[in-house]
Parts: sequence; structure tokens; C-alpha cells
Amino acid sequence: MTTLYAPPQEADAFTRAMSPAPITAPLSPSILIADDDDEVRDVIEFRLQVAGYRTLTADNGQSALSLAIERRPRVIILDVTMPQIDGLTVCNRLHATACTAEIPVLMISANCADQDRELGLAAGADDYLPKPFTSHEMMRRVNWLLLSAGR
Repeated sequence: MTTLYAPPQEADAFTRAMSPAPITAPLSPSILIADDDDEVRDVIEFRLQVAGYRTLTADNGQSALSLAIERRPRVIILDVTMPQIDGLTVCNRLHATACTAEIPVLMISANCADQDRELGLAAGADDYLPKPFTSHEMMRRVNWLLLSAGR
């Protein structure tokens, strides 16, 4: 008589690879947006989410610093002028903390004079984008920061 049922055997690597297991997509990078202006923050968040990024938001410097330390985003978009702690101080503290020192920072600001840009870069920002800016330019810079950081 022929056996119709065979007990399960240990599957080899090929069989396991070909089995219908759930496929999980890799997590997209998370980006922290810190700006006290709700409209600016919401527009940036929307554009990043449409592009497939996960986002975290903060409306003041203290929240931005706490979220960066706790969640370690891949990039931080940081406004210079914020309540509690300004963006320049947040950037300095991020680079002074071992767990956040390597996170690229895109500083954004309505202050667009050369000395403002120099202050942002001196504080540790990897790039400085004056407001107003297009979402295309912001995305180009975020993507560049992710690529240059090897993430």
C-alpha cells in the first residue's frame, strides 16, 4: 500500500527560502522634523511621508533633543529659531552626545545671510537650507545626507 501522508521533515535552506513565508519590507529611514511653525512642519512631514520616509516631529528644541536621543533618526531637519532650546544649541548638544553625534543635520532657517549659514555649519549642521525653500530642494538635500551617511 502507498503512503499518502509523510510526516514533516526538517526543510533544507532552499525549501525554507521557497516556502510562502510573509515578506517584510525593510523599514524606511526615519527623519526627525523640528520646527515650531506648525504649517512648515506639516508640509515637510507630508512631503517626506509621500516619499516613503517615516517621520518624527517636535515643536521645540527640548523635544527635538529628547526624540533624537531616544529614537535615533537617520536625519534631523532642524529649525534655528525654536522655543526652549534654539536649533544651534540643539545641534551642538547632538554632536556632543555619543549616540547622536553621527546623525546628519539639515538646518533650516528664515535667516539667510552668509553669517547665519556659517553659524549653522559651525554648530555642526551638515547642510543649511534658507526658508522659503521648495520641497524638491529639501528632498534633494535629505536624500544626499542619507547617501553621504551611508544609510
